[in-house]
Amino acid sequence: MLEGKLVNLRIMEKEDLPTLKEWDNEIGIMGEYEPIIQETKVDLERQFDKTEGQWFFIEKKDGTKTGLIAHFVAHGTVIGYAILPDERGKGYGSEAIEIIVDYLFLTKNIVRIQAETHPQNVASQRVLEKAGFKKEGIIRKSFFSRGVWRDTALFSIIREEWSEPRILTRTP
Repeated sequence: MLEGKLVNLRIMEKEDLPTLKEWDNEIGIMGEYEPIIQETKVDLERQFDKTEGQWFFIEKKDGTKTGLIAHFVAHGTVIGYAILPDERGKGYGSEAIEIIVDYLFLTKNIVRIQAETHPQNVASQRVLEKAGFKKEGIIRKSFFSRGVWRDTALFSIIREEWSEPRILTRTP
Protein backbone atom coordinates (compact mmCIF):
# COMPACT_ATOMS: atom_id res chain seq x y z
CA MET A 1 0.00 0.00 0.00
CA LEU A 2 1.25 3.48 -0.84
CA GLU A 3 0.51 5.80 2.07
CA GLY A 4 -0.19 9.50 1.93
CA LYS A 5 -1.42 12.03 4.47
CA LEU A 6 -5.09 12.02 3.41
CA VAL A 7 -5.33 8.87 1.31
CA ASN A 8 -3.66 5.57 0.59
CA LEU A 9 -3.33 3.87 -2.78
CA ARG A 10 -4.25 0.20 -2.55
CA ILE A 11 -3.43 -1.95 -5.54
CA MET A 12 -6.45 -3.55 -7.17
CA GLU A 13 -6.74 -7.30 -7.29
CA LYS A 14 -8.99 -9.31 -9.61
CA GLU A 15 -11.54 -9.69 -6.81
CA ASP A 16 -11.88 -5.87 -6.74
CA LEU A 17 -13.07 -5.72 -10.35
CA PRO A 18 -16.82 -5.87 -9.49
CA THR A 19 -16.49 -2.46 -7.79
CA LEU A 20 -14.69 -1.04 -10.81
CA LYS A 21 -17.31 -2.56 -13.14
CA GLU A 22 -20.06 -0.89 -11.10
CA TRP A 23 -18.28 2.49 -11.31
CA ASP A 24 -17.57 2.18 -15.05
CA ASN A 25 -21.15 1.24 -15.85
CA GLU A 26 -22.70 4.06 -13.79
CA ILE A 27 -22.76 7.02 -16.20
CA GLY A 28 -22.46 9.74 -13.54
CA ILE A 29 -19.48 8.34 -11.65
CA MET A 30 -16.64 8.78 -14.13
CA GLY A 31 -17.69 12.34 -14.91
CA GLU A 32 -19.21 14.35 -17.71
CA TYR A 33 -15.99 14.43 -19.74
CA GLU A 34 -15.46 10.69 -19.99
CA PRO A 35 -16.95 8.27 -22.50
CA ILE A 36 -20.03 6.27 -21.56
CA ILE A 37 -18.75 2.76 -20.89
CA GLN A 38 -20.80 -0.38 -20.49
CA GLU A 39 -18.63 -3.41 -19.95
CA THR A 40 -19.01 -6.92 -18.62
CA LYS A 41 -16.95 -8.57 -15.95
CA VAL A 42 -15.22 -10.57 -18.70
CA ASP A 43 -14.37 -7.35 -20.62
CA LEU A 44 -12.86 -5.82 -17.50
CA GLU A 45 -10.92 -8.98 -16.60
CA ARG A 46 -9.44 -9.08 -20.10
CA GLN A 47 -8.39 -5.45 -19.80
CA PHE A 48 -6.96 -6.03 -16.32
CA ASP A 49 -4.93 -9.05 -17.49
CA LYS A 50 -3.40 -7.34 -20.51
CA THR A 51 -2.69 -3.91 -18.98
CA GLU A 52 0.99 -3.13 -18.71
CA GLY A 53 0.80 -1.13 -15.52
CA GLN A 54 -1.14 -1.08 -12.26
CA TRP A 55 -4.57 0.01 -11.03
CA PHE A 56 -5.07 1.38 -7.51
CA PHE A 57 -8.07 2.33 -5.40
CA ILE A 58 -7.76 5.73 -3.73
CA GLU A 59 -8.87 5.12 -0.14
CA LYS A 60 -9.35 7.38 2.85
CA LYS A 61 -7.49 6.36 5.99
CA ASP A 62 -10.59 4.43 7.17
CA GLY A 63 -10.55 2.33 3.98
CA THR A 64 -13.45 4.09 2.24
CA LYS A 65 -12.91 4.10 -1.52
CA THR A 66 -12.91 7.61 -3.01
CA GLY A 67 -11.74 6.85 -6.54
CA LEU A 68 -9.12 5.14 -8.63
CA ILE A 69 -5.80 5.90 -10.24
CA ALA A 70 -3.76 3.84 -12.68
CA HIS A 71 -0.52 3.96 -14.61
CA PHE A 72 0.15 2.14 -17.83
CA VAL A 73 2.47 2.13 -20.81
CA ALA A 74 1.06 3.66 -23.99
CA HIS A 75 3.68 5.66 -25.93
CA GLY A 76 5.33 6.33 -22.57
CA THR A 77 4.09 6.24 -19.00
CA VAL A 78 0.52 7.51 -18.68
CA ILE A 79 -1.67 8.02 -15.63
CA GLY A 80 -5.44 8.15 -15.45
CA TYR A 81 -7.68 8.82 -12.47
CA ALA A 82 -11.27 9.37 -11.36
CA ILE A 83 -12.73 10.57 -8.08
CA LEU A 84 -16.26 9.67 -7.01
CA PRO A 85 -18.63 12.66 -7.36
CA ASP A 86 -19.25 13.07 -3.60
CA GLU A 87 -15.50 13.00 -2.89
CA ARG A 88 -14.36 15.65 -5.40
CA GLY A 89 -12.83 18.90 -4.21
CA LYS A 90 -11.42 17.44 -0.98
CA GLY A 91 -7.78 17.05 -2.03
CA TYR A 92 -7.90 13.27 -2.54
CA GLY A 93 -7.16 13.44 -6.27
CA SER A 94 -4.29 15.88 -5.81
CA GLU A 95 -2.62 13.72 -3.21
CA ALA A 96 -3.21 10.51 -5.18
CA ILE A 97 -1.46 12.04 -8.20
CA GLU A 98 1.47 13.20 -6.08
CA ILE A 99 1.76 9.69 -4.59
CA ILE A 100 1.69 7.96 -7.98
CA VAL A 101 4.25 10.40 -9.42
CA ASP A 102 6.57 9.76 -6.47
CA TYR A 103 6.05 6.00 -6.79
CA LEU A 104 6.75 5.95 -10.51
CA PHE A 105 9.87 8.14 -10.38
CA LEU A 106 11.22 6.24 -7.35
CA THR A 107 10.68 2.77 -8.81
CA LYS A 108 10.81 3.04 -12.63
CA ASN A 109 13.59 4.18 -14.91
CA ILE A 110 11.37 6.69 -16.71
CA VAL A 111 11.92 10.29 -17.68
CA ARG A 112 8.33 11.43 -18.20
CA ILE A 113 4.75 10.86 -16.98
CA GLN A 114 1.81 12.19 -18.92
CA ALA A 115 -1.95 12.57 -18.47
CA GLU A 116 -4.79 13.78 -20.66
CA THR A 117 -7.92 15.62 -19.63
CA HIS A 118 -10.81 17.31 -21.38
CA PRO A 119 -9.91 20.94 -22.21
CA GLN A 120 -12.96 22.16 -20.24
CA ASN A 121 -12.21 20.03 -17.18
CA VAL A 122 -10.61 22.85 -15.23
CA ALA A 123 -10.67 20.96 -11.92
CA SER A 124 -8.64 18.07 -13.36
CA GLN A 125 -6.16 20.48 -14.94
CA ARG A 126 -5.69 22.28 -11.59
CA VAL A 127 -5.01 18.95 -9.87
CA LEU A 128 -2.35 18.06 -12.45
CA GLU A 129 -0.70 21.48 -12.25
CA LYS A 130 -0.68 21.31 -8.43
CA ALA A 131 1.24 18.03 -8.75
CA GLY A 132 3.84 19.69 -11.00
CA PHE A 133 2.49 18.78 -14.44
CA LYS A 134 2.74 21.31 -17.27
CA LYS A 135 0.28 21.71 -20.10
CA GLU A 136 1.87 20.79 -23.42
CA GLY A 137 -1.04 21.48 -25.72
CA ILE A 138 -4.27 20.21 -27.23
CA ILE A 139 -4.60 16.91 -29.06
CA ARG A 140 -7.34 17.57 -31.57
CA LYS A 141 -10.14 15.06 -32.04
CA SER A 142 -8.34 12.40 -30.03
CA PHE A 143 -11.30 10.26 -28.94
CA PHE A 144 -14.97 9.65 -29.68
CA SER A 145 -17.34 10.19 -26.75
CA ARG A 146 -21.01 10.91 -26.32
CA GLY A 147 -21.62 11.25 -30.04
CA VAL A 148 -18.77 13.60 -30.98
CA TRP A 149 -15.02 13.60 -31.53
CA ARG A 150 -13.36 15.34 -28.59
CA ASP A 151 -10.07 17.09 -27.98
CA THR A 152 -7.86 16.40 -24.99
CA ALA A 153 -5.38 18.60 -23.17
CA LEU A 154 -2.00 16.90 -22.75
CA PHE A 155 -0.04 17.41 -19.52
CA SER A 156 3.30 15.99 -18.44
CA ILE A 157 5.93 16.08 -15.75
CA ILE A 158 9.53 15.14 -16.42
CA ARG A 159 11.98 13.75 -13.88
CA GLU A 160 13.99 17.00 -13.71
CA GLU A 161 10.86 18.95 -12.76
CA TRP A 162 9.99 16.44 -10.02
CA SER A 163 13.43 16.38 -8.32
CA GLU A 164 12.31 14.75 -5.03
CA PRO A 165 9.33 12.97 -3.42
CA ARG A 166 6.49 15.13 -2.16
CA ILE A 167 4.64 12.40 -0.26
CA LEU A 168 6.40 9.04 -0.34
CA THR A 169 9.54 8.61 1.70
CA ARG A 170 9.81 4.87 1.02
CA THR A 171 8.34 2.41 -1.43
CA PRO A 172 7.18 -1.17 -0.84
